[in-house]
Amino acid sequence: MGAGSSLETRKRQLQYLEAMGIQAWDLRNSAIEPLAVEQNIAEVAGMDASPADIPGQSAVSGFDWETLRARVKVCTLCDLHTSRTQSVFGVGNRNADWLLIGEAPGRDEDQQGEPFVGRAGQLLNAMLQAIGLQREQIYIANILKCRPPGNRDPRPQEVVCCEPYLMRQIELIQPRLILALGRIAAQNLLNTETPIGQLRGRVHQFRDTGIPLIATYHPAYLLRSPVEKRKAWQDLQLAVETLQEQV
Repeated sequence: MGAGSSLETRKRQLQYLEAMGIQAWDLRNSAIEPLAVEQNIAEVAGMDASPADIPGQSAVSGFDWETLRARVKVCTLCDLHTSRTQSVFGVGNRNADWLLIGEAPGRDEDQQGEPFVGRAGQLLNAMLQAIGLQREQIYIANILKCRPPGNRDPRPQEVVCCEPYLMRQIELIQPRLILALGRIAAQNLLNTETPIGQLRGRVHQFRDTGIPLIATYHPAYLLRSPVEKRKAWQDLQLAVETLQEQV
């Protein structure tokens, strides 16, 4: 990459940092190579809408992307299917180094079928751009695949029903890093009740996979509490440095 291109890239990063309300400083060795953009996932029809097996990892073991997405589309394992517009499977690069996991779909996500598409999604895009990533380079999923009524917190039984789908996505992607967005995602992924403020700022391991996991604030929370954006920026820097140490 020439000097002119590098300068333009830096200018874009500064613009995104400004949008986040963060005073810019130089990123340390944060160049990230572009990843291939995921192809559109084909819709698969004809799946059984009432899986007979008890929820568990074995229920979706061996599923490929298309089969898994089709199962999620017609899932009726919990009551959320009665109020959803559509399930929200996930979106992004199937071979991504970065896997971002949020809490659950909101109203916009429920209507459009894609995670993080509202104001929180716009902020998330800006956060990614600030570290040199495009949305298409990473994969985004949620703890729940369906919107809880009124955007309430997920219930334990709902998380149990959805967990095999997320675990299979992680198996298929094999990310080099997981970024947990918000308290609900971080606590469920780490099996803890520790507050998000104590979980962020350090590197965890995701269960027995050896995948590093970093917790940070949910973009929706940052919209309500912009003073915390600097801490989220520090978490993103930690994530970049953690990936660099794997090289």
